[in-house]
Amino acid sequence: MFQATRNRNSGLGSALTLFELTYHSIVRSVRKTHNNAILAIGINVLQAVIFVATFYVMFSLLGLRGAAIRGDFLLYIMSGIFLFMTHTKTLGAVVGAEGPSSAMMQHAPMNTIVAIASAALGSLYIQVLTMSLILFVYHVGFTPLVIEEPAAAFGMLLISWFTGAALGIVLLALKPWFPQFVSIFTTIYQRANMIASGKMFVANMLPGYMLAMFDWNPLFHCIDQARGFIFINYNPHHTDWHYAVWVGLVLLMIGLMGEFYTRRHASVSWGARR
Repeated sequence: MFQATRNRNSGLGSALTLFELTYHSIVRSVRKTHNNAILAIGINVLQAVIFVATFYVMFSLLGLRGAAIRGDFLLYIMSGIFLFMTHTKTLGAVVGAEGPSSAMMQHAPMNTIVAIASAALGSLYIQVLTMSLILFVYHVGFTPLVIEEPAAAFGMLLISWFTGAALGIVLLALKPWFPQFVSIFTTIYQRANMIASGKMFVANMLPGYMLAMFDWNPLFHCIDQARGFIFINYNPHHTDWHYAVWVGLVLLMIGLMGEFYTRRHASVSWGARR
C-alpha cells in the first residue's frame, strides 16, 4: 500500500510520453470552443473573415485606402489581422490554461508546463490553419497572391505568437494571486491592441510624437516588419523584429519564474477565489 513509485522509463520513453500527453492536451484545447474540431476551426475562420470585411468596409467608407501600402489592399488588411488574432488569441488561451490548483493536475504525469504548451500550440495550430484556408480561397477564387518573402513573413507571425504566449505565462502566474486584475488587464490589453497593434497604419507614415505611442508594443513591430517582407514597395525604418524577440524572451523568463513560484505555493482552495 505504502510504496514509493519509481519511473522505470528511459529518457526516450519519458520524452515520448511527454509528447503524447502534449498532443492529447492540444486536441483537448482545440475542442474547447466546440466539441467538433472542424466547427471549432470554422468559428475562428468566420471571425477572421468578419474582421477583414469590417476593416475593408471601414477603410473604403472613410477614404483611408490611400494611406495603405501600394499593392494588394486586402492583403494589407489581412497581414495585420492575422498577426493581431494570433497574438491576442494565444494570450487568451495561455491565460485560460489549467493552473497548478486545477483538478487536471491531480492526474500524473500532467503538469502546468504541458498545459501551457498545449494551449499555446493549439492556438497556433488554429490560427495558422485559419490563415492558410483564407489565403488559399483568396488566391484561387479572387486574385493570385504575391508575397515577396513568405518565410520571413511567417517568421513574424511566429514572433507574434511567441510574445503573446510569453505575456500569457506572466499573467497565468499572477492569476491565482490576483484573479480579478488578470481578467481585467487581459481584456483591456486585447481591446487596446485593436489600435495599438498598428494594423490600421504603417510606422513609416506616423509622425515622431505618434510613433512614440506605439513602439513599446512588440506586436506593432511584428506587423510593420511583416508588411516589409510581404510588399516589395514597403521598407520599414522605425521598427525592429529583434525588439519583439527580446521582449518575448524577457517575459518568458519572468513568467516561468513566476509560474514555478506559484506552483510551489499552490492550494486547492484557490479555486474558490476565482
